[in-house]
Amino acid sequence: MPDEPLYINADQLCVGLYIHLDRGWMEHSFTFSSFKIKDEKQLNTLRALGFPRLRYDPKRSDCRPLPSAASAAPAVAAEPAAPPAPSPEELAAMQAKQARIEQLKALRRNLAEVNKKFQQANNTVKNISRNLRSQPQETLRQAEELVEQMVEAMLGEDTVLMHALNGKAGEDAYFHSLNVTVLSIMLARILQFSHEDTLQLGLGALLHDIGKLDIPSKILLKTEPLNKAELGLLHLHCDYGIKLAARMELSEAAQRIIREHHELSDGSGYPRQLKGPQISPLARVVSIANQYDNLCNPPNLAEALTPHEALSKMFTQQRAHFDPEALKAFIRCLGVYPPGCIVQLSNEMIGLVLAVNPNKPLRPTVIVYDPEVPKEEAIILDLEREAELNISKSLRPGQLPHEIYNYLSPRQHVTYYFDPQQAAAS
Repeated sequence: MPDEPLYINADQLCVGLYIHLDRGWMEHSFTFSSFKIKDEKQLNTLRALGFPRLRYDPKRSDCRPLPSAASAAPAVAAEPAAPPAPSPEELAAMQAKQARIEQLKALRRNLAEVNKKFQQANNTVKNISRNLRSQPQETLRQAEELVEQMVEAMLGEDTVLMHALNGKAGEDAYFHSLNVTVLSIMLARILQFSHEDTLQLGLGALLHDIGKLDIPSKILLKTEPLNKAELGLLHLHCDYGIKLAARMELSEAAQRIIREHHELSDGSGYPRQLKGPQISPLARVVSIANQYDNLCNPPNLAEALTPHEALSKMFTQQRAHFDPEALKAFIRCLGVYPPGCIVQLSNEMIGLVLAVNPNKPLRPTVIVYDPEVPKEEAIILDLEREAELNISKSLRPGQLPHEIYNYLSPRQHVTYYFDPQQAAAS
C-alpha cells in the first residue's frame, strides 16, 4: 500500500518543508504546484493563500513541521474548504504569475514558428535531393537561396536560440543535412567567419553528402556494422559528391567541404588522410557538426548518444580528430547541456532542454515534468529568468520513470533549428 498522504495546518509551515498545493496551477502564484519552501517570502505567500491544510512530503523535506496549536499530529486528508478571497499579497503574486504565463504563451508561439520554418527548410532539402541530377542549376539556385536566408537570419540578430525539435523516422537523410548546416552556421557565427565564408560554409554543409545518392540504399540504411567492402564503398561518397558538385558548378570552397568533411586533423580520416592545416578551415567546421549529428542520430537508434554524451565523447575521446579551437567553440555554444538533453534541476524536477542561447549556454530553456499540470500545458522555464534554479545533472531517457518519459517525449531523432531574436526581445 502507498503511504497515506500527510497534511499539516498552515501554522506548521516552515522553511525546508516539501509541500504539494492541491489546487489548480492557475489558482496560485507559484511556478510549481510541488516544491520545497525556501524562504520567508514563500511562507508569507503560502499563508496568504488561506489553505486550512496543506499536504507535505516528509521524505523530501529537510525538517519536520512546526508543532500546531490546533493539533500535535498530522491529520489525514479532509474535504478541502472553499478558498477564501485572495489577500493583496496573493493578488500581487498572481499578477506576476499571469505575466509569466503570457511569456510562456509567447514562447510557445515562437516554438511553433521555429517548427514551421524548419519544416519549410526540410521540404526544400528534399526537393534539392530529388532534383539534383536532373536539374543541377535549378538545384544550386534553391540551395543558395535557402542558405542565404539562414545566414542572413543567423548573422543579422544579436541573439539566436538553438532549438531541439522532433524528427520523423525515415527522413533522417534530410534532417542530417539540415542539422549539419544549422550547426555549422552557428559555429561560424561564434568563430566570426566573414559573411561570404559563412555562405560557402552553409552551401557545402547542406550538400556535403550528395555523393551518397550514388551509394546503394542497403548500405546507407544498414543498422549493423558495415563490412570492409561496404565501408570502402561508403567512403567513395566524397569522390562521387565532387562529380555532382562539378555538374552544379559549385565554388571551390564548397567543393572542398564535400571532398574533405571526413578528413580528420590527426590524419585518420578519408579519402586522402589529410592532416590539420591541409584541411580547409570550412571543412574542419563541418566535420565537427557532422560527427556530432552522427553520434546523436546513428542508423541504429539503439546506439544513439544523448547530446550531452555526444559532446563529452568528442571532447574526451576524439579531441585529436578536430580543430581544437573550433571544437571548444562548438561545445561552448551548445552548452554542457545541449538542446534535446534530459536534465534534473536543482529543485529535483526533471526537464527536457528545448533551446539554448549560445551566448549563455548554462541557462537554457527547459520544459519540465509536473504531474499537477496537463502535458499539453507543460511549464516551460527560461533559466535566464529563473535565477534560483540551475541544472544539476544530465540523465539518459532510459533512466526516466514511464510517466515522465511519456510526458516529456524525449526526441528519438534530435533535430535543430534556430530562432533569431532582436535585442529588445532577448
